Amino acid sequence: MLWSLLSTPLEKVPPHAAPAPVPRIAVLVPCYNEEPTVAAVVRGLRAALPAATVYVFDNNSRDATARLAREAGAHVRHVGLQGKGQVVARMFADVDADVYLLVDGDDTYDAASAPALVDRLLEGHLDMVVGGRAGAGTEAFRRGHRLGNRAFTAFVAWLFGRGFSDIFSGYRAFSRRFVKSFPALATGFEIETELTVHALELRMPADEIPTPYRARPEGSATKLRTYRDGLRILLTIVRLFQRERPFAFFGWMSVILAAASIGLALPLLFTYLETGLVPRLPTAVLASGIMLMAVLAAACGIILDTVTLGRREMKRLAYLNADTRQP
Repeated sequence: MLWSLLSTPLEKVPPHAAPAPVPRIAVLVPCYNEEPTVAAVVRGLRAALPAATVYVFDNNSRDATARLAREAGAHVRHVGLQGKGQVVARMFADVDADVYLLVDGDDTYDAASAPALVDRLLEGHLDMVVGGRAGAGTEAFRRGHRLGNRAFTAFVAWLFGRGFSDIFSGYRAFSRRFVKSFPALATGFEIETELTVHALELRMPADEIPTPYRARPEGSATKLRTYRDGLRILLTIVRLFQRERPFAFFGWMSVILAAASIGLALPLLFTYLETGLVPRLPTAVLASGIMLMAVLAAACGIILDTVTLGRREMKRLAYLNADTRQP
């Protein structure tokens, strides 16, 4: 028998491959005063993903959000620093898993779509899958919010060359590599923009699938303030433009300043050529100062572009070196 085993070709010996590890799935629900909805959200997610662990991170709620979430079966943790961005940063730092599903606690997203997001992430070996909000009527989206979403989405797509149809969606699945390399610098509702830019900047494999979206249930109020948070998101995108595309940002500033300087200087030049005099000396000084600012802006763009390239290389290396632990 021993000889028969030794004489058997290796290719005929049946392999004994180890079974593929089951991915650990963590569902992350940031909450602030979501008493009317949090229990339904937790129960729906637990039913949709029975093997997942549901975490509710309570952000100083003044109602029974934490208690109801715990009674519904979620692991509840407290975050003292106020703001959704602060909560997401704490979630990503504290929770250890292979797949992360982020969803708001306002019961506007479809819990039944959770398996589709996770499956798309795993089957496609992706780092992020965005649940694009589909089927939302005027009762779910205020007109100003819809217009702002489209404008900001188009701006981000222009800035990075590609994008998603809904950059403000709060329903996303992430790989461990994404989560553990995400810097989480935003403090408020601009966190969704930062999540999107992180994937686009590092050219991560990502996708988007449509998911049903509905209005908040009766008794639940939105925490988003249209003008204040819209301004913060706009400023975030401008800062991202300056930080990620400094040559373009300061290059356009240099062109505008140079054009203004030339516009002020040309009449003085024509007068000087005709009379040999410079009658408006303050204007000449102003034109010279503006041109100097244009040169400085161009120099800043060139220097910061080099710095940005080095920073992006370091972020890319951190992303590639992140512990995946994903099947």
